[in-house]
This record gives sequence, C-alpha cells and structure tokens, in this order.
Amino acid sequence: MKLINLVLGLLLLIGVASATYPFPCGPHNCKKGEICRDIDKICHCIPIPDCGDVDLKIKQIGCWTQEYDDCGVKIKKTYSQYDVIIKNNSHRDIKEIVIDTDSTFKLRGNDLWNMVKLPNGDLVLPHYQNSINAGASYTFGFIVEGSSAPNLSIKAVYY
Repeated sequence: MKLINLVLGLLLLIGVASATYPFPCGPHNCKKGEICRDIDKICHCIPIPDCGDVDLKIKQIGCWTQEYDDCGVKIKKTYSQYDVIIKNNSHRDIKEIVIDTDSTFKLRGNDLWNMVKLPNGDLVLPHYQNSINAGASYTFGFIVEGSSAPNLSIKAVYY
C-alpha cells in the first residue's frame, strides 16, 4: 500500500511539474513577453530577456515622401526602407524563425524581401533559406508606410 501511495504521489508530482512553467509551445501558445524556443522538437515558452540565442537589429536605410494624384487630389505619403538583421548567437542552426508584426507593419504593396509574410501577419524564412547557421546572420528588408520603425518581435525559434 505504501508503494502504491508513493507511486501515485510521484505521478501527481510529475503531473504538476509538467503542467507548470515552462509551458510547451507553438507559434500561438506563448504569452506576451515570451518566446517559443524549440530545440530538437522539445519546446518551451521562455521570457524574452532569458533568450539571448537570437537578436533582431532593425536599421533604417532611407525615408522619403511621394506625391500621388488620386482623382485630381494630390496625396503625399511617407515611406521608409529598413533592413533587419537576424543574428543567431546559438551554437545550433536555426531551422525556422517566426517574427511577430502588428499594425505598425504597413508594407508598401509587396515590398518585402528575404522573408515571407503569412496571412496572420507573421514573418518566416522563405523556402529557399533552409536555416540560419550557428553564429551567422541573415538579413531581410522591407518598405513600409510612415517614418517610424515597425514593431517586430521574435515569436518562435526552431533549432
């Protein structure tokens, strides 16, 4: 009887431990302020400050104003071009990365290169980019409406 109670107690402890932090993740399971880190198909949600594996650096390349004629009405719009450098600080190759965008990411048409925008607004690596090697960087770029840098954050990293 004591053995059964011990086994049941251990199972309960394991169940509680696995149901608490860190949580298993996917691109939509982590809370705000967390990143999904998947290493060899074992994934956990971790606080963004705890993940030094990957950095995003946004660099403005240029900013300009264009004038359009919309049925006789002159409209001026400001556009900005940015490069984003993804730096893999890990000793593992990144197989996939998911970058979150919000309403500040207003592309001019389809002016996005070296990344793919999903219907939900997330950015992922294109099919021809199989990975970002350990210690390497990968650059993508875009042109957005406005003069302010859009809000971009890492949502998930798969190694």
